[in-house]
Amino acid sequence: RELLPPWLVIVAGLTGIVLLCVSTKDVPMAPLRTKYGVVLDAGPSRTILFIYQWTTTKANKTGVIRGCSSCPVQGPGISSYSDSPQKAGKSLEPCLNWAQNEIPAEQHSQTPLYLGATASMRELNLTHPILSDSLLAALTGTLKSSPFNFQGAQILTSPEEEAFNWVAVNYVLENFFKYDWRGQLVPSKKGMAGVLSLGGTSAQLTCELEEEKQAPKEGVRLQLYGQTHRVHTRQCPCHGAQQLRSRLLSVLIQ
Repeated sequence: RELLPPWLVIVAGLTGIVLLCVSTKDVPMAPLRTKYGVVLDAGPSRTILFIYQWTTTKANKTGVIRGCSSCPVQGPGISSYSDSPQKAGKSLEPCLNWAQNEIPAEQHSQTPLYLGATASMRELNLTHPILSDSLLAALTGTLKSSPFNFQGAQILTSPEEEAFNWVAVNYVLENFFKYDWRGQLVPSKKGMAGVLSLGGTSAQLTCELEEEKQAPKEGVRLQLYGQTHRVHTRQCPCHGAQQLRSRLLSVLIQ
């Protein structure tokens, strides 16, 4: 076998040392474009604004996102403003202004903005639908006046809310996909987790049904990361935190 010339070995060694010593900042690379999204979670006790971000990288046609930061809205939940809807919209302004500073100005018009209201607004919509509509109209007016791309403000049904909870939990557990040793996205071989959500007046158990014929009509069908998931929620009334606390107090009094 022929040996490499000594000068070639020296050049190769120097080249390797230079490559190892060069800072990654000195190597021009086209960064992946970062996009942002804003979601307002209007719960019974308070509202929280969340900022999410993602790049053009996708796993089987579904985006890969991560939570960026959040801003708790001062004051109670939006249903508490049923007598003064305009105050509900005004309460969102400080967090909306904060989000404008967090997201680059050139991306404001391309950043989707969405508000989803949950249990307390569902109850208000059942008992006083006119007040509920007035609240949503006031919130819509405030959100439309922001520079973001307003996508809607609506009251989530209980199955929709629990389906979102199910997606969030399994996403964090990396049950949809995972990163391999090369840093590439690959399907996860793990099964999906069920989610037990404990609310104030009831509990909800959400899980995936394996066979389509088992899925009830009120189930939610999701297309995520190249797979179809049929998710069903079972309601457990009178098993919420407030109900259990009342039962405990009753026992203690007796």
